Amino acid sequence: MRRVIRFAELGRDDVGLVGGKNASLGELITRLSPSGIRVPDGFATTADAYREFLDTGGLCRVITEQIDLLHGGAPLTEAGSAIRNAMLATPLPLELEHELTDAYERLALDLGRTAPDVAVRSSATAEDLPQASFAGQQETFLNVRGRTALLDACRRCYASLFTDRAIDYRERMGFGHLAVALSVGVQVMVRSDLGGAGVVFTLDTETGFPEVVVVSAAWGLGETVVSGQVDPDEYVVFKPLLKDPALNPVIHAEIGPKRRKAVYAEDGLTRTVDTTAAEQGRRVLDDAEVRTLARWGVAVERHYECPMDLEWAKDGRTGELLLVQARPETVQSRRRGAVLRRYRLTGKGERLVDGIAVGEAVGAGRVCSLASPVELERFPTGAVLVTSITDPDWEPLMKRAAAIVTDHGGRTSHAAIVSRELGVPALVGTGRATTVLTDRQEVTVSCAEGAEGHVYAGLIDYEETETDLGSLPTTRTRVMLNLADPAAAFRWWQLPADGVGLARMEFMVAHQVRVHPMALAHPERLSAEDRRQVEELAGGYTDLTEYFVDRLARGVARIAASRWPDPVVVRTSDFKTNEYARLTGGAPFEPVEANPMIGWRGASRYYSEGYRDGFALECQALRKVRDGMGLTNVVVMIPFCRTPQEADRVLDVMADNGLRRGRNGLQVYVMAEIPANILLAEQFSMRFDGFSIGSNDLTQLTLGVDRDSDLLAHLFDERDPAVTRSIETLIATAHEAGRHVGLCGQRPSNDPEFTGFLVQAGIDSISVTPDSFAAVKRHVAAAEQS
Repeated sequence: MRRVIRFAELGRDDVGLVGGKNASLGELITRLSPSGIRVPDGFATTADAYREFLDTGGLCRVITEQIDLLHGGAPLTEAGSAIRNAMLATPLPLELEHELTDAYERLALDLGRTAPDVAVRSSATAEDLPQASFAGQQETFLNVRGRTALLDACRRCYASLFTDRAIDYRERMGFGHLAVALSVGVQVMVRSDLGGAGVVFTLDTETGFPEVVVVSAAWGLGETVVSGQVDPDEYVVFKPLLKDPALNPVIHAEIGPKRRKAVYAEDGLTRTVDTTAAEQGRRVLDDAEVRTLARWGVAVERHYECPMDLEWAKDGRTGELLLVQARPETVQSRRRGAVLRRYRLTGKGERLVDGIAVGEAVGAGRVCSLASPVELERFPTGAVLVTSITDPDWEPLMKRAAAIVTDHGGRTSHAAIVSRELGVPALVGTGRATTVLTDRQEVTVSCAEGAEGHVYAGLIDYEETETDLGSLPTTRTRVMLNLADPAAAFRWWQLPADGVGLARMEFMVAHQVRVHPMALAHPERLSAEDRRQVEELAGGYTDLTEYFVDRLARGVARIAASRWPDPVVVRTSDFKTNEYARLTGGAPFEPVEANPMIGWRGASRYYSEGYRDGFALECQALRKVRDGMGLTNVVVMIPFCRTPQEADRVLDVMADNGLRRGRNGLQVYVMAEIPANILLAEQFSMRFDGFSIGSNDLTQLTLGVDRDSDLLAHLFDERDPAVTRSIETLIATAHEAGRHVGLCGQRPSNDPEFTGFLVQAGIDSISVTPDSFAAVKRHVAAAEQS
């Protein structure tokens, strides 16, 4: 009988021998280390050794008796405690002790240390299967040093197979308790207490979008990320462009607060301490390190042929990155891809708390705020669980909850991982839920509004819809999406859209940047208070303009990645002067206009001294997306361009900032929203590659009707003959010049007849909001058939 085996002798087919976790470590070392992936060395006990431990101590009988009592109605806590106490009181077989000691001494010899620090991890033989995740069900012991401590940790790992949470999970998943054996993995400890650690997922954990790698990172040992004690940094990398070393496809980088970190204590155990202000404002990983982890993640995913959930650590002494765990991702990979399920609030309520949305559903009920999971009897089925953080001990409560809300944690925290598996909506990292929400208060938890979720007062009505994507027809006319919020872009990746017809840059400026670009280019013109606010928002950036370029570029890149390689049309900023003035630091740079709707907006701003430097930052961001990240599917669109001469000036400014039409495949479109764009369509066609009809402004300016006037609402109609004739004229003229024509207004979403008119007129594309996509796709198909 082999009781202990080195990782280097193991592979993925050894799950039955050493469990999924240890088999995976062996596979990484034997198969993927040659390609550059680094994994700490170590060894594992076998399932045979575990069964020998049960047999020699008479533990099988104890386990069977206690599980029978549990099925007969005995409390879970009593059954679990009895089994664990029996296992902890049983000595390890002498042969196992000897083999563990020999393996530890050989490891020490290889490392050149007398008593190396090791991590002692549990690995169940049924864990990490595609149909179930046993992550966190058994114990891990860090910073174990010396023979005596190692043997004690191994016995405690064996006993952890029968924690209350592990028994409950196996009962729920239908695994036999004696059918699952436990292997103990002993792995060289990475000094991430001096560096950082975190998690890598090879897909987006919220939406299942498969073309990205998501990396979470915090200072210190990785347990704070997995347990949800900290709100970590989050980085997103676009897979298809990772191979080119000249590109940097890190399309998202968010610095989390990271207020706590786990480090070694003097007694050899671990403790959690506060991070410094500098650590809280600094990234754990630079882009090069993020790309390295992403490449490793892609390599492991390709090798295993399924999405993966990895844990990594960075040694603070050497700066070396290493993978310390690998297992299949078990939530998004099981979802049906052909059905799109969406939730939408139909009522309103006071917003009480905000946080990171986990899942895309809505849950409602009465608040039950708990400080610890031992208060199980207090928690009624269907309540909203509110607590500071969760760990595996909370799972019996979590599966009974209508929704889960925590103060701390990120997308890869325990609460997030388990709530996804259970299909329960969760809000994590709220910071204050336990102080704001009170027991028995009726609330609605919404994760259906993008990356940020909300808790609302009261039981708000909502609707749930399902779309069978396989039933949607194919169309000659492109049906594209209108998107503005980068955080929500991945939600719609399953829609069979032909790209993005309108991505509004002003929305990204308002929500991702939140500062007037001229305030960043010319901070000397700001008041002391405005400058303080600007510098606070741009914390972590020494160059204020780089803050604008970086934040905007990553927002655009996220949308572009969601539809790659289909075209994504990004409209440069189209704020009106009163809207610009409301941005932080905006007032000194904006005039007061009587009619901003037809004032200093769109193209007229880009070449003027009052905004030229701000537009240069927009161009730099777009160039970073296309040339730096490689997302060349981005098409630039210029709004509110009044004359061909104005078009020339704007194109010259763009070229001065590295965005030359035609270079690196760059296409530039123009909005067709002014009658002049129609009347002079031939001249505009000489300067632009396509048109996008803005039907709201075109109708307003053609009919002379204020689109916001209630008194004139009866006159505002995109189907007025003056408007429809303009659209027909533009399409015909543009097509003669070989130019694309699309429409990005809301009318096709609400009016099948208008959609039919556009198809009959020969429109190339129609761009609509995602929730309207399925209906418009069917309307377009019907119009094409008729």
